[in-house]
Parts: sequence; structure tokens; C-alpha cells
Amino acid sequence: MTYDIDAVRARFPALSTGVAHFDGPGGSQVPDVVANAIRDALVSPMANRGRVTEAERNSDDLATGCRRALGDLLNADPRGIVFGRSMTQLTYELSRALAKNWAPGDEVVVTRLDHDANVRPWVHAAAAAGAEVRWVDFDPETSELDPAAVGRVLTERTRLVAVTGASNLLGTRPDLPAISRLAHEAGALCYVDGVHLTAHAPIDMAAFDADFFGCSPYKFLGPHCGVVAARPAVLDGLMPDKLEPAPDYIPERFEQGTLPYELMAGTTATVEFIAGIASNAESRRDRVVESMTAIEQYEDELRQRIEDGLRQLPGLTLWSRAGHRTPTLLITFERHSEAEAYRFLAQLGINAPAGSFYALEPSRHLGLGDQGGLRVGLAPYSTVEDADRLLEGLAKFIETT
Repeated sequence: MTYDIDAVRARFPALSTGVAHFDGPGGSQVPDVVANAIRDALVSPMANRGRVTEAERNSDDLATGCRRALGDLLNADPRGIVFGRSMTQLTYELSRALAKNWAPGDEVVVTRLDHDANVRPWVHAAAAAGAEVRWVDFDPETSELDPAAVGRVLTERTRLVAVTGASNLLGTRPDLPAISRLAHEAGALCYVDGVHLTAHAPIDMAAFDADFFGCSPYKFLGPHCGVVAARPAVLDGLMPDKLEPAPDYIPERFEQGTLPYELMAGTTATVEFIAGIASNAESRRDRVVESMTAIEQYEDELRQRIEDGLRQLPGLTLWSRAGHRTPTLLITFERHSEAEAYRFLAQLGINAPAGSFYALEPSRHLGLGDQGGLRVGLAPYSTVEDADRLLEGLAKFIETT
């Protein structure tokens, strides 16, 4: 199958407004089949999970089906997939569970490239345990994170390395297998924030050799919820704070309260939709990989078109410079406010927001403070026409303000 952008766009009712969406990194639009799956779940008999009544079986099937679908999306063991309100919430809860095994003098590694959801939970957990936080910088000139820089801060007291799969501000994609290998050689675990990466490339948790991989379905065409996939053996060695009658087995011991079964139905439908975008392969995992590979290529070509156009505009700095990155561009202006550009473009029906987007550490490390810049993010439904509208809008903004 080829990548049929018109067929993809036809499944997104929100696109009928004519707005050009470059705001996908903050949350993507949703295809009709995902919304329909959520509705169908809500109007079907549902109850707490079990196998006696139809309502119980429906809920149980939605939960187990969602774990299998996410296993195919991430190449992860469904037994280690934890579902929650958000990746941030899950990371906080897992950080507290992990910190129960830390002691004063232990160390946790975080990077300046990461979204705060993969920084602050570890900083807080380390403080509670009396552990030390060690920071790894990225190169502000290239926006690259060198695995060797991670290796230099590792010691025999390192307990965990937290690293992004891709920067939601700059798009930088660090070498995850190399960083995981260094962490494991030091006897530490590796926790990957894959929220931004999952929307733009095939994910292979096994190849990344990560112990944890977090993502958010609403960033890759799904509903608002969070997921962390973990090695079952690692999860089995952790005991979170939980209610006394709540399950002791994994992954359910990490899921607080009744699961949002309708969102799990929507997440499964999201994986199915992605799998069918550009593949007729027999297995769902193969369809996912082939479709995400096609999406990655399509988005990268469109990114290059936008970058070529941006280089023709005066007084503009493009901070996204890594050799391996997602189609995410951070822009600042010499003589103009990024917030003004955001509002100007919005009046033209072009959504490209300004800010630091909870990526405080990379924004500050670049010297941009907490303000960040104008972020342009592509999605599977972005078009050449959208790209040209963006470039024309930015040119007009620079000329008239």
C-alpha cells in the first residue's frame, strides 16, 4: 500500500473546519473510528471486570484487548502494560514505587533534553529517598544528546536513567539502545519517555532495551489517557501504595481504581487505525511497523519542505538541528514575539502554538527561559498545502509586524 493522505484525512472530522493543524505535539486530532469505538463501549453493557455476566466480560475483554493492541504497537509484553490517566501520573506513581528501594547515596540520572514529566517525578522521588540527582546536558548548538555524556555520570550507585525517546520541543531522538546499554552496564534501570516519539516512528521497546516506556495515546490519534509498558519482571519486583483489596498481581496492582474501559476501547481502535494506514500485512504488529514507517517517511519529507522554506525567511532561528529527529520545529524571531506569531497564524486558520510546552529544561538550556518558541509539529494528516500555508503566513507575519 502507498501512503494515501486524502484517505487518511477523510477519517478526521475535525479537519473539516479547514484549519491547518501544526499543534499535534500537544495533542493530535482523532479519527472517526476511535470516537465510534468509545461511544460503542459506553452504550454497551459494562460493569467491573469479571467473566460471569455479559457486562463484566465486555469490560474484561476491552482491558485485555487494549493491552494486546499496545503490545503490538510498542513490541512490548502485554503483561507489563500499565494504563492510567496520563503518562505524568503513571511516572509519578512508578517513581514512588521505585524509590522505596533507594537509599541515601544512591543516584538518579535525568537529562536537560527531557519534558518535565520525565524529570520532576525523579527529582521528587530522589529527594524523598535521600538520593542524588545527576544531570546530563545536551549540545545547544546541535541539539544532540551524546550517549557518552550519559556514560560519564554513571556510577555503581546509579539506580535509574530517565531519558526521552524524542524531545517534544526540539524533536531530537537520542540513541536509546546505547543509553540503555550504558545504564544496564552500571546496574541501573532505564526509563524512556516515548510520548513524543510514538507518534512519529515505529516503536520497538525490545530493541531499545528499555525497562520502562511511557506514551500517551492522545499524542498518536487516540483518546486522553496514559500508558507505561514495562518489563514484567521489573514490575513484579515493585509494590506501589494501593488499596488493600486491590489486585496484587501485575500490571493491575499499579492501576488505581476502576479502569476507563471506554478509553481502552478507543486506544485499541487507534492502534487498529494506525495499522491500516499503509499496510496489508498479516499480523497487526507488522501492519503497525509498515504503516508507522510510511508515516515517518511522509512526515520527514514534509518537514524538509518546511525547513527549506524557513531558511528563506529573514530574522528567524530554527533550533531543531539534530541529525535524527521527529518532524518538530522550534522557531524564534529576532525582532518579533513568538506569542504574537502564534496569534497571527491562528487568525489565518493555522494552529502553531508558542511556549516551552512543559519542556522547561531544554528551553532554559537553550537560553530561551521559560518562554520557549513557536513550535511547528507535523502529524499523519498534515499536507503540502498546510506546509505552504504556514510558510506564507510566517512570511506575512514578518513583513507586517
